[in-house]
Amino acid sequence: MSTASPARPDAPVTPPSPWAAARARAGAFVALTKPRIIELLLVTTIPTMILAADGWPSGWLVLTTLVGGALSAGSANTFNMYIDRDIDAIMKRTKGRPLVTGAVTGREALVFGWTLAVVSTLWFWFVVGSPLAAVLSVLAILGYAVGYTMILKRRTAQNIVWGGMAGCMPVLIGWAAVTQSISWAPVLLFGVIFFWTPPHYWPLSMKFRRDYANADVPMLPVVATTRRVAVEMVAYAVAMVACSLLLVPVAGMTWVYAGVALGAGVWFTVGCVRLYNRAQREEKKLREMRLFHDSITYLTVVFAAVLVDPFLPDSLTVGLF
Repeated sequence: MSTASPARPDAPVTPPSPWAAARARAGAFVALTKPRIIELLLVTTIPTMILAADGWPSGWLVLTTLVGGALSAGSANTFNMYIDRDIDAIMKRTKGRPLVTGAVTGREALVFGWTLAVVSTLWFWFVVGSPLAAVLSVLAILGYAVGYTMILKRRTAQNIVWGGMAGCMPVLIGWAAVTQSISWAPVLLFGVIFFWTPPHYWPLSMKFRRDYANADVPMLPVVATTRRVAVEMVAYAVAMVACSLLLVPVAGMTWVYAGVALGAGVWFTVGCVRLYNRAQREEKKLREMRLFHDSITYLTVVFAAVLVDPFLPDSLTVGLF
């Protein structure tokens, strides 16, 4: 009986086609920008612009603002990956990133990040026509790359709290693109995302607690008990819901938005309380990733209500004053 001969160890390896190599190369640079995070950030921008315009802004303004926001966030995320490439190599969750695998060199990443930063600033200033949005975009890049990644992340357990402010900037940028100003309504939306960030990110940190510990990153779930983390998550969730409801009188929202914001807020806060109860009982399965995904659902639902609200009849507006 014959058997297949084993492959020769010196058999030539067929190189990838130029097209496949170009796609892989482009994909590595796209990965530097963290597209999933950009997608979540842009979800909050469009509803904010519609609320600012009290209806549909021009399609061109929405498109150019989204492009500028993607370039700005991509720049911040690229700098983040460049600065964190040493700890990314240690953590299982991030060891496949382009700067760890060598798909992109450090120099290439820096050039790419700076290019996106400059282009996004000029884009907001001249194409979107909003110097204020351009300035806010620069602050967002600095806040994430310098404030969070360089200063806070490796030094304090509250890193994601203050570092998360950079992720709140898209609502201010979107509002500024429409009105060329900032008012209390976008500040409250900023507050919703600011208080949402810890109960959104800490469940993920719980899941990958060992990764962060091995990389010597003092995320709160690494240095504190799960019960304490859960208590803080509940507190932040309550503050988040309060900001979402304060938007009702400040921006003249309808009963529809008020009901959605209250219902979604109670649902998510109850989820945080349940996590606390599981931690209190010292259960092995905390179901933290379920809460992580629920947090994304919460933010999507609330901002969907913000998007719809300007198109509802004025008769539904909450008359508090």
